[in-house]
Amino acid sequence: MPQEILIDLNTLDLNKSVVDRETIRVIIPHRFEMEQLNGIIKFDPEQGIIVGYKDVTPDEFWVRGHIPGRPLMPGVLMLEAAAQLCTYYYKKTIQDDRFLGFGGIDKVKFRGKVVPGDRLILIAKNTELRPRRAIFDTQGVVDGKLVFEGVIIGMVV
Repeated sequence: MPQEILIDLNTLDLNKSVVDRETIRVIIPHRFEMEQLNGIIKFDPEQGIIVGYKDVTPDEFWVRGHIPGRPLMPGVLMLEAAAQLCTYYYKKTIQDDRFLGFGGIDKVKFRGKVVPGDRLILIAKNTELRPRRAIFDTQGVVDGKLVFEGVIIGMVV
């Protein structure tokens, strides 16, 4: 049974960014095909919550080949998008310029599909924050439905 969504998305304006793509680029080094975060809707370190999004377009690099005629966003890219959101949270909260990379992922379940034209809402709740490590419960939501969940562990590289 899928767990509940970590935050009531009805309390947010999902079309209003509090952090735009250009500001994200100051913090997150990924570019070109690996830039997976379009905006941040909520950033609340006191509650340990950050909510962002990825607008999935028909010209994504994976659309042509995954799966021809029925493109599905690869699960690893959903997790990458969530990891970039977690990195933003870590770097803004800890005030650390070092790179935070994957240290691990745990309890990942894919529960739905993400296709071109979708807005993938990404939610991360910080459960541990240290100078060299951060742990987040993460979820992805499309049209109010949970499409993935998992724990992301970030380690300073």
